[in-house]
Amino acid sequence: MLLDLAIGLGLILAIFAVYSSVGGYDFTSYDDNLYVTENTHVQSGLTPENIKWAMTAVVASNWMPVTLLSHMLDCQLFHQQSGMHHLVNVLIHMLATLLLFASLQRATGARGASAFVALLFGVHPLHVESVAWVAERKDVLSAFFWFLALYGYIRYAERPTILRYLLVALAFALGLMAKPMMVTFPFTLLLFDVWPLRRLEFPKILWEKLPLIALSAAVSCITYFVQRSTAAVQSFPLPVRIANALISYVVYLGQMFWPARLAVLYPYQQSPSIAQAAAAAVLLAAVTAGVIFVWRTRPYLAVGWFWYLGTLVPVIGLVQVGLQSRADRYMYLPMVGLLMMLAWGLAEFQLPKPALALAAAIACVACTSAARLQIGYWQNSETLFERAIEVTQDNYVAEYNLGNYLMNTRRGSEAIPYFEAALRVHPNYPEAESNLGMVLGNLPGRMPEAITHFAAAVHLKPDLLPAQYNLAVALEHEGKKSEALAHYEVVQRQQPSPEITKIIDRLKAEQK
Repeated sequence: MLLDLAIGLGLILAIFAVYSSVGGYDFTSYDDNLYVTENTHVQSGLTPENIKWAMTAVVASNWMPVTLLSHMLDCQLFHQQSGMHHLVNVLIHMLATLLLFASLQRATGARGASAFVALLFGVHPLHVESVAWVAERKDVLSAFFWFLALYGYIRYAERPTILRYLLVALAFALGLMAKPMMVTFPFTLLLFDVWPLRRLEFPKILWEKLPLIALSAAVSCITYFVQRSTAAVQSFPLPVRIANALISYVVYLGQMFWPARLAVLYPYQQSPSIAQAAAAAVLLAAVTAGVIFVWRTRPYLAVGWFWYLGTLVPVIGLVQVGLQSRADRYMYLPMVGLLMMLAWGLAEFQLPKPALALAAAIACVACTSAARLQIGYWQNSETLFERAIEVTQDNYVAEYNLGNYLMNTRRGSEAIPYFEAALRVHPNYPEAESNLGMVLGNLPGRMPEAITHFAAAVHLKPDLLPAQYNLAVALEHEGKKSEALAHYEVVQRQQPSPEITKIIDRLKAEQK
C-alpha cells in the first residue's frame, strides 16, 4: 500500500513538473472562444437556466453537456483567469493518470509495468494538446471517466453485483457526455476480459455489455446527426479517407516513439500517397497477424494492439469531421494500448530491476523534456500558430488564425501576410477575405483594396454578415451610397437592428 502511494505521489510530481507553467498561459483564439471566452452561457456560471441549456446545446459541432458544465464551474470559481482553467485540466489529467495506474495494478498485479504505463501516459508530449488546451477539457474529462469506469469494471469482474455494474454504467454515461469518442469503451472491456481478467465466459461477457453498447449506439447516432446538421462532416471521397486513415495509424505509431514537429493542426491531405497508404496497410496487417499468432502466449500484445486500433476508429477519418488529417489529442486514450504492449513486452525480457528502472527513468526524462518544450508553444495563440506554420506545409487554417490573432491585438499590418498566405493556399476562404479587407481598410489609402476583398468574401459566402456590413461601410466611405445601401439591406434582412434601420433611412433620404 505504501509503495502504491509513493508511486501515486511520484506520478503527481512528474505531471506537475511538466505542466506547472500552464498556470500563466492565456486562452487561445482556437475553440477556447467557443467553449469559454465568448460563450455567455458558460461565462455566467452554474445557473438553472445554463444547466438546462448545457443538456441540449451543440458547441463546435458536438453534444457534450458534462464538459460544458465543467467549464461553467470554472467560470463560477475563477471567472476569466485563464491560468486556473488550465490548471484544472492538469488536475483532471493527474486524476486520470492515477486511475489508470490503479486499474492496471488491480487487474494485473504488475505494479512496475502499471506504473510505467501511467508515467508515460502522464508526461508524453503527444498528450500536451489534450492537457494544455482549455478547449480540450473534454479529453481529460472523458479519460477520467474512462479509467474510473474501467476500475469499476475490474471490481465488478471480481464480484459481479448489480450495484457495481450500475456504477460502471454511470461513469461510462458521464464519459460519453464529456466526449463522444468514449463510444469504444465497451469494446475495450471485451479486450480486458481476454487479458488480464481472463473472463472468457461466452456468451455472458457479451450479454452484459449490451446496455453499454446501447449507450454507445445512441450517442454515436446523436453525434453523427449533430455533426451532419452543422456541416462538420466533410465529403471527401472514400478512397481518400481510407488512405488517410491507414497513413494516420502509422504516423501515430511513429509519433509515440519520436514525438517531434507536433502541431495543433495537420492539414488534410486530399491527394494522399497511394504508395504510403499501401505500405501502411501492409505494416498494420503484419502487426495484426503477428499479435494474433502469439495471443495465447502473449495476450497483452493483442489486447494492446486492438485497444490502439479500436479506440482510434471514431476519429481516424473514415467519417471525416473537420479539416485535420489527424490530431495529437486523438492519441490521448489510444496510446494506452501501445504503452501496455511496450511495458509488458519489456517485462518479458526479465531484465534486472535496476536495468528496468534505468530504462523507465530515461524514458521519463526524455518525455518530460520533450513535453516541456511542446508546452511552451501553447502560451498563447501567437506561439501556437507560429509553431504550426513552422512544422507543417500549406496550413491555411494556422495562417488565418495567426492573422486573426494579430488583427485582434491591434497589429493589423503584421496580419496581412498571414491572411494573404491563407488565401494563396485556399483561395475560396471567405473569412480570410473579410478579415484581410478589415485590416486593409484601416490603413491609409487602401480602402479600394479592402472593398475588393469584402466583395470577394460576400461573393463566396453571402450570409457572412460582417463582410456584408463592412463592404457597405467601405462603399459608403468611397461615396458609392447606392451600392452601400444594397448591402446594408442584406444585413438588415438577416439581422435587423435599429442602427442599420437608421442608416438605411438616411441613405434613402439622401437619394431623393
